[in-house]
Amino acid sequence: MSGKQPSDKQKTASKAQSEADRTGAGKEAAKRLQSEADRAAVPKHGL
Repeated sequence: MSGKQPSDKQKTASKAQSEADRTGAGKEAAKRLQSEADRAAVPKHGL
């Protein structure tokens, strides 16, 4: 394991995704949040 903790953005996105999975509501918004959090977490390797 890398030892890195999830960012607040990732935690928020995860909660939204879990809620959407349970209720079926807000799936698109949760998907967008998750995508943004994932993109923000990717280290930039000179790109």
